[in-house]
Amino acid sequence: MIAIRRRSPQATRTGWGCALLVLALAACDGSKPLIKREPDRPRFPAADRPVASVVSPRWSDEESRDRVREAEGVMDRAAIRPGMTVADIGAGEGYYTIRLAERVGVEGRVLAEDIFPQVRDTLAERVARQRLDNVSVKLGEAADPKLPANSFDRVLMVHMYHEIEQPYEFLWRLRPALKPNGLVVVVDADRPTRNHGTPPALLECEFRAVGYVPVSRTAMASAGGYLASFRAEGPRPEPGAIRGCRMAVQTPTAVPAAPHAASDPAGA
Repeated sequence: MIAIRRRSPQATRTGWGCALLVLALAACDGSKPLIKREPDRPRFPAADRPVASVVSPRWSDEESRDRVREAEGVMDRAAIRPGMTVADIGAGEGYYTIRLAERVGVEGRVLAEDIFPQVRDTLAERVARQRLDNVSVKLGEAADPKLPANSFDRVLMVHMYHEIEQPYEFLWRLRPALKPNGLVVVVDADRPTRNHGTPPALLECEFRAVGYVPVSRTAMASAGGYLASFRAEGPRPEPGAIRGCRMAVQTPTAVPAAPHAASDPAGA
């Protein structure tokens, strides 16, 4: 008869420990790294300007804005039409999101983006409540709007550009989202960034640094400042080739609008 000896639980644990040690040592022979290294994140110039704090997702109450036809005026000057795909960056409570959804119609699409989860969730509830089937709500990041590539006819940023801490990285990551004739449309106040505005010359300089060219700029008293539009031109620059704007050497330069810019800045 062959005697079968049972191993004690302690011996079993010891055996498994030895086996794991052998596997760990085998993984340390240099053939494979134990920790996968993430690729280095591109480096961008720092903004040479103060950054305004985000004080509220609401710039003003919607009734007051509608009385001066703010959204209607901005959408007209941005030439937003039925069937377009539009991104509303820094959408907040959705003043523009709701009105954009009506303007682009059932054949169009609106993507509303915000960087605060609670704000995003509140807007998503509003969109669901109003049954806006042509609207999607997305969470972005402070330096990356995380938009799908080659998707948008217009990217709208209303009274939020001065809150972007890393404008060069943000604009660089935004560029691939534009369609070939797409425009970035900025609405802001003509005052220092610390006072929740962006001087037009500084705005143009930062956009140009990332390969955008100005298309139009017009006063928008109803929206509390001005509206400027930009188009991406040429290849996207490498992050290391981007040169930041220096506020001390900014020289205001008028950007004349083409005669048709107020009705169709894209010339389409």
